[in-house]
Amino acid sequence: MNRHRTAASVLLAAGALIAGALTAAGPAAAAPSSDTPASFKQQHTQGFWTAERMRGATPLDVTAAPGALRTTAPATVASPTRIPPTAASSASAGGSAAAAPTAFPQAGGAWTGGGAVVKTSGRVFFTMGDRTASCSGDSITSANGSTVITAGHCVKYQGAWHTNWVFVPAYNNGNAPYGQWSATKTLATDQWAASEDMNMDVGLAVVAPLNGQKLSQVVGAQGIVFNGGYSKKMYSFGFPAAAPYDGTKLVYCSGNSGKDFLLTKDHGLGCNMTGGSSGGPWFQDFNEATGLGSQVSVNSFGYNFLPNRMFGPYFGNEAKAAYDKAQTS
Repeated sequence: MNRHRTAASVLLAAGALIAGALTAAGPAAAAPSSDTPASFKQQHTQGFWTAERMRGATPLDVTAAPGALRTTAPATVASPTRIPPTAASSASAGGSAAAAPTAFPQAGGAWTGGGAVVKTSGRVFFTMGDRTASCSGDSITSANGSTVITAGHCVKYQGAWHTNWVFVPAYNNGNAPYGQWSATKTLATDQWAASEDMNMDVGLAVVAPLNGQKLSQVVGAQGIVFNGGYSKKMYSFGFPAAAPYDGTKLVYCSGNSGKDFLLTKDHGLGCNMTGGSSGGPWFQDFNEATGLGSQVSVNSFGYNFLPNRMFGPYFGNEAKAAYDKAQTS
């Protein structure tokens, strides 16, 4: 994240460029939704996301004073809920046989390995008022085979739902090797939708089939764990687009995670990813050779006075409830 030197603010991982413009203007109000308050029926303009528009999308940059942060401790239970990964169909499975990285810990570097994560991870693009913006996301196992998970602020921010929302798995410098997957509905935890609670910064999208196939058939889907506990070996991924990154590469961080001891109950991990990485997946039990893991969080925010450390929400009962709404949509 591009960290402004004001010790009284918190910078979300979404950000890097034109912070003042985004903060001052804010997004335009979204169209009314006939869904529940925690979800939004998407509108998408066919052909909107050209290669040029994707390259030019600005990583969302938002700041908030700590005193204004809304945080509710996640309710945890003793037993975790585990959903296994989904393999892509053989007809759609692409090869990626490059040797996996072995650096652990890693504070931030291009993922030079292969495996499932290369295809399940992607960039998220959307319009925020009259601006085009980007985040990251991941295909996860779901009953509908069409669910993407990201950060809450990558689907809704400052009371407005983002529109023209698409997921581009394995994004490659304006190219979409597995297509652009348009959301039919975006969702968030009830707590994020109601008050943008930083502990509950989890968003999801249900995407429409493409060429007669569902997302998980084409790119596969990662497993997910709810109530998995803290202090694990973690790998996080994303497409940071703010300097020194440019949004063209899948980047990863790895290390032993901890628990935020300041304002939230989030996971914390040493990581220098910048704006555009928001919503990228965090995995425990990650296998570098297969590129598979159990997703337990997403890139969410960082403190400007604590550089090179990323935080991500704990996937508790609240995230599970949002996931269940998405996967049955």
